[in-house]
Amino acid sequence: MAAVCRRPWLLFGFSTEEAAGEPGLGPQPRRLEPGPGGIRRVWPAWSYVVVETGAGLEVRSAGLRRPLPGWTEALPSETHLVLRGPAVARAWPRRAALRGATEPPAWSRDLPPETQAPGSAASPLPLLPGGFAAPRPPFFTPLPGEVRARQLVLGHEHVLMLGEAGEVYTWGGGRHGQLGHGTLESEQQPRMVEALGGVPMTAVAAGGWHSASISEAGDLYVWGWNESGQLALPCKALAEEQPQAEDAGQAEVAPCQEQPGAEAAAFISIQALPALLDLPRQPQVSRVSCGSRHTAAVTREGELYTWGWGKYGQLGHGDSASCDQPRPVRYLAARGLRAEEVVCGPWNTYVCVLEA
Repeated sequence: MAAVCRRPWLLFGFSTEEAAGEPGLGPQPRRLEPGPGGIRRVWPAWSYVVVETGAGLEVRSAGLRRPLPGWTEALPSETHLVLRGPAVARAWPRRAALRGATEPPAWSRDLPPETQAPGSAASPLPLLPGGFAAPRPPFFTPLPGEVRARQLVLGHEHVLMLGEAGEVYTWGGGRHGQLGHGTLESEQQPRMVEALGGVPMTAVAAGGWHSASISEAGDLYVWGWNESGQLALPCKALAEEQPQAEDAGQAEVAPCQEQPGAEAAAFISIQALPALLDLPRQPQVSRVSCGSRHTAAVTREGELYTWGWGKYGQLGHGDSASCDQPRPVRYLAARGLRAEEVVCGPWNTYVCVLEA
C-alpha cells in the first residue's frame, strides 16, 4: 500500500462506486475514473473506497464523491475512517466520512513535530509514532518501546508487523492459524514468527483470517485459513462444490487447473505455519495483497496471479469461480498490460497497470 502508482487502475469484482443495495457480479473489469492527475493510491473498504488523485484524497461510494482536503493517507472500515495529515490523525464514523469528514471526529491524535518536518519519511498507516491506528475503537494501540516497525497491516482479528531487519511479528486472534506460530492460540503481544527466522522479508499482508509475506529473494509465504483456497492449498470445500455445480448446470464454481499430484494431496483447512508457495513457472514476487478470502500477487515481471474466493469476479478470470491454485490473470497479458501494484478489498481487487 505504500507505493505510489501513477498508472491506470482497474477493478475486478464488487464495485463500491456502482453498487446500490445487494452487490452484483463483476466478471469484467472496470477502469477507475482517474480524477485530476490520475489515481496514485487506493484504500478500499466494503461499501466505499478512498483514492488519492493529483488533487488529494477523495472518498467514493455508490453515486457519491467527496473530497477530503488536507489529508495524505486513509485507513477505512465499515464502521470508521481514519485519516492522517501532516500534524494529526483523526477518525470519523463511516456516514460522517462519506459526507467529507467535516464534522467533529470520533478520535484525534496529534503527531509529534519531528514527523512534520519537510522531507521526513512518515511510516504508512496504520503505523503512527509510538503505535498503530485501527479503523474501529480503540483507535490507537501503543507498541512496545523496543519494537521498530517498517510496515504493519491489519486482518479482521490479527496484526502482522514487519521489523526493521525483515523479521515478522504477529499477534491477536489465532483460531484460524493466521499468526503462523504453529498453534491456534491467540497472542496478546507481538511475537516473532520463528518459522520465518533467518529469512528477511520485504512485505507482509493480512486478509480476513490469513496472512502472507514476501522474502528478499521474491519468495511468497502464506498461512492461516484456507476455507476458500485463499492459501492456494488443496481445499475440500471447493472440491465438494465443483461436482454439485456441474450437476446443477451452474458456473459459479469451476474446476481449477490441474497440477501434478493434486489428486493425491491432502486437503488443508488451516495452515498454522508459513508455507512456501510456488507460483507456476516459479517467478519472483514483488507485491502481495489479501482480501477477505482471496489473495493476489504481482511478479517482478508484471504478471498478476490470483486465487481463493471468487464469487464476485474478484479473481479477474472472467467468471465467478473460486480456485485453490494460483492462476495468471490473462485479461492483462492479452491487452499488453503490466501489473505494477495490487490492493485487495474485501470482495474486489484493484490493480495498477502499465500500458505498453
